[in-house]
Amino acid sequence: MSVNARYGINVLGILAGAFVAIAAVAFTAPVAGWLGFGVFTGLTVIGALGAVFAKRVSARIGHGVLGLVGLWSLIAALVFTTPALVFADALAVVLVALVDLTVHELSTERVVHQLEVRTTEPVAKAVA
Repeated sequence: MSVNARYGINVLGILAGAFVAIAAVAFTAPVAGWLGFGVFTGLTVIGALGAVFAKRVSARIGHGVLGLVGLWSLIAALVFTTPALVFADALAVVLVALVDLTVHELSTERVVHQLEVRTTEPVAKAVA
């Protein structure tokens, strides 16, 4: 059993956004801005790579949106050096990653619940 890349990228987005949100509250504005710039740059690259190499259209859209929000956030972290904006951008990244993760899990859950297990008579007697 392997971990899906879409799941990994979304969890990374959630953790990175949470880290930047905490950093925006804990540190001064310049430190939070540069931390946000570094983390959002990494998320932009990961989101873009995920969008390029994904096989499903929904994964491409989800990673593309994550990359775009990360791109906006890294630009905003440099241009607008207020901790409130860095905090809001971090929450936006978390929200996008959670929505994409939820879409992924709902589609997987639907497939699992649509499967039917049928047993034949000899197997049922052997178990009993």
